[in-house]
Amino acid sequence: MELFTCSVLISCAVVSILYIWRILNWVWFTPKSIESRLRSQGFTGNPYRVMTGDLKEIAVLAKNAQSQSMEFTNDILPRVYFVFHSAFQKFGKKSFVWFGPRPALVITEPEVVREILLKNYIFQKIPGSPLTSFLGKGLVMLETELWAKHRKLINPAFQLQKLKHMVGSFHLSCTNMLKKWDELAKTGGSIELDVWPYLSEMTSDVIARAAFGSSYNQGGRIFHLQKQQAESIIQANRSLHFPGWRYFPTKENKRLKNITEEIESIFRSIITARLDEEAGVRETDDLLGVLLESNAREMKENGAKFGMSMKDVIEECKIFFFAGQDTSATLLVWTMLLLSKHQDWQARARDEVLEAFGKRKPDYEELSHLKIVTMIVHEVLRLYPPIVMLARLTEKDGSSGKVRIPGGVQLMLPVLLLHHDPVIWGEDAKEFNPERFAQGVSEATKGRLTYLPFGWGPRVCIAQNFALLQAKMALATILQHYSFRLSPSYLHAPHTVVSLQPQYGAPLFLTKI
Repeated sequence: MELFTCSVLISCAVVSILYIWRILNWVWFTPKSIESRLRSQGFTGNPYRVMTGDLKEIAVLAKNAQSQSMEFTNDILPRVYFVFHSAFQKFGKKSFVWFGPRPALVITEPEVVREILLKNYIFQKIPGSPLTSFLGKGLVMLETELWAKHRKLINPAFQLQKLKHMVGSFHLSCTNMLKKWDELAKTGGSIELDVWPYLSEMTSDVIARAAFGSSYNQGGRIFHLQKQQAESIIQANRSLHFPGWRYFPTKENKRLKNITEEIESIFRSIITARLDEEAGVRETDDLLGVLLESNAREMKENGAKFGMSMKDVIEECKIFFFAGQDTSATLLVWTMLLLSKHQDWQARARDEVLEAFGKRKPDYEELSHLKIVTMIVHEVLRLYPPIVMLARLTEKDGSSGKVRIPGGVQLMLPVLLLHHDPVIWGEDAKEFNPERFAQGVSEATKGRLTYLPFGWGPRVCIAQNFALLQAKMALATILQHYSFRLSPSYLHAPHTVVSLQPQYGAPLFLTKI
């Protein structure tokens, strides 16, 4: 008995020592080793502080950045990249920032960015924190074989022929929004209105119709819940979290859990209802129908393990609904704000639209041939990309360009910085000049990887054509019926809530045409 007790005690001691060693390695030995290797290559930054790294400083910087607006210029890097802008000022561009016990490097050379995005099996997405997993673990966050499987199954939903069928749904959502504006402006034909919530609601309706067909009316509730999720997650991610933190029964964790369960319940009911429909009656023009059809065909031909489970489909719906709505709304709001400031380009775009199809509903081909509108959309995406930073990670030691990257270092690919670089775009890099895209993206970038609003490489956004088509339809429809200019109450304050958004909304004067 004594021998057994002794063995148990020894085993417990060994386990405790191993656990303590793992913790010490995580919070001290590994970060200090990485710091030493980075400094030996000429990188500089704050000394590592146990557990917190630079998180306390980052919280202060975030508070200061969001506490005041700025002049309406496109020089938004100090406000949006407040963490890295501060590091650049203190240490130069060859610097690192500590997010807890893990450092991050900003990669500014286009060729190195190209290499990282091409080698997607080596430089992978940074695993979502337990908090960000609430938003969805679909294609955006999957890696290697799982990513390849999901990409194959989802691709058919975004083929050109499918997108052409969605033009009618896009137009319906836009005209429904304009009806609300008409009702508000009916007395004098002009009104001051914050267009940001209307554009968000409209793009939510577009995603719901395109994704779920006749079940679109449940989209509003999903949009509202996911917005709450995103705001909570952004605030929480600015703090340090211990392993298992999300399982503690805090008020915020309970709230996030309840929101997630409600969202998943809505999606499950929609998917279950669709699966219960008879095959001959099933609607397949919407994204969910195409996905389920593609999934069923794959499992029939190659076996169940090659398809998606119900949970997989729910996760893909969650991430598509959030990412599609969020990025489209931000693209449209910055487009309206910039055209409000640059009335000459607004007039040129309107003239092109009215000449092409008057005030009637355009078709896919007509939208595709809008040259000025396309130039404007590309320039807005350059100045105000929805996602301002791409992040990658290598778990093992590797190299990129001339830099030897220790395993565990985050690589930050600064989309906004590349888009605003005067060396790349010229002295007017921070000016709104759609003319630079007159001959297309390739000519504007001179073949360099300096424009990536939808990412690039094997993991380029699968829905980019969907987003561009939706934006052109919405902009054309608005230009057909309204002119708009900035309200004096507009405060320029770009900030990130997953995507780049106007912190204080977008109040404009709208005048019915």
